[in-house]
Amino acid sequence: MNEKKLYIETYGCQMNFSDSEIVASILRDNDYSLTADVKEANLILVNTCSIREKAEERVWKRLRELRSLKKRNPQLKIGVIGCMAERLHDKLLAPEHGVDLVAGPDAYRTLPYLVDQTAAGAQAANIQLSLEETYADIEPVRLDPSGVTAFVSIMRGCDNFCAYCVVPFTRGRERSRNPQTIVDEVKHLFEKGYRDVTLLGQNVNSYHFTEGNTSVGFPELLARVASVDPRLRVRFTTSHPKDLSDSLIKVIAAHPNICRSIHLAVQSGSNEVLRRMNRKYTREWFLDRVRSIRQHIPDCTLSTDIIAGFCGETEEDHQQTLSLMDEVRFDAAFMFRYSEREGTIAAKKYKDDVPDEVKARRLQEIIDLQHKHSLASNRADVGKIFEVLAEGFSKRSNGMLSGRNSQNKVIVFKAENVKPGDYVNVRITGCTAATLIGEQVSQ
Repeated sequence: MNEKKLYIETYGCQMNFSDSEIVASILRDNDYSLTADVKEANLILVNTCSIREKAEERVWKRLRELRSLKKRNPQLKIGVIGCMAERLHDKLLAPEHGVDLVAGPDAYRTLPYLVDQTAAGAQAANIQLSLEETYADIEPVRLDPSGVTAFVSIMRGCDNFCAYCVVPFTRGRERSRNPQTIVDEVKHLFEKGYRDVTLLGQNVNSYHFTEGNTSVGFPELLARVASVDPRLRVRFTTSHPKDLSDSLIKVIAAHPNICRSIHLAVQSGSNEVLRRMNRKYTREWFLDRVRSIRQHIPDCTLSTDIIAGFCGETEEDHQQTLSLMDEVRFDAAFMFRYSEREGTIAAKKYKDDVPDEVKARRLQEIIDLQHKHSLASNRADVGKIFEVLAEGFSKRSNGMLSGRNSQNKVIVFKAENVKPGDYVNVRITGCTAATLIGEQVSQ
């Protein structure tokens, strides 16, 4: 009997990486072993993202590359899973793409069955969305080789229906895991040596679990996870500004091991654009949340998402985004030009009327301003000493270690007798806009 070898490629966000770990666990329990060599696999799964057009273009390109492997190995099966599978299943199964199976984000338990269905040359698909599936009973196979950081999915789906976003259509409605299963998973990770966990959800602030007389919201869940052990760092993403409460901010402030870093996606500084985006908050509300964070957690860093050139965006709207950036001075940002996604509210309701060259120019202005703010933020840290959790060696220098501080800033540093998972005091000696550079100091 041939050994069953699984190779997984993951595109997109941290949620997809977490899903790949769930998929690996399901198939491991069905006699598959993971391989890092795509050429020795007899099952290749491509875990996809549909948030942006560029993410999908990368997947189409990769599928063209993988077809050459099928020519050399006719027994090889290729599957596409995740959001693209949910959104474009019929197109993916067209013969020219060489795809044998597709599975949506709520159908991963059926992957062994789907693979069996392809044994005789047939194609197989399951894109059924669920109102209950959270995979809470599955212990993920941890794919991060460091053994230091881990993702823990606490909820699935999204009920926000932002006009530009496909997630509610590809991942379904919100549902939250039982909090005890989350705490138990985190405890198990800590016992195995993990020292940094990130709680994941499309909108973690809206986490809410109710069963009988039990009702747990995100602030209480976060406090429970932080109480597992003071040596465990706890992070979370992503927060929706409309749901970021003072109670959550105060929980973060009360627990030193909840990291001093919040990702708060603003998307635009214009109230008119935010209204069309269906973001359900105003510029004024967002700035109030920033003030509350800085009042209660003064050492907290802020990162964000910004979209340039959304439908109907005027030059004045764009200037309002730049002025908000100047007022907040984000430490980091993910910045994109708007790309219309089929099936979204925006695609049905609005015209994608900002010319590509205008989008490109506005995006570059946003990038340039953020680079200025990021560099200023990092320069302000030169001379400071941070406790850094070592995660591994720097990709650019084998003689340097890499890790993050509580503020989620990447720090590359010189150290002796330090291994991944150790906490190290590091004095910052230099920086770029993206990275702090330092050296170990005595404890």
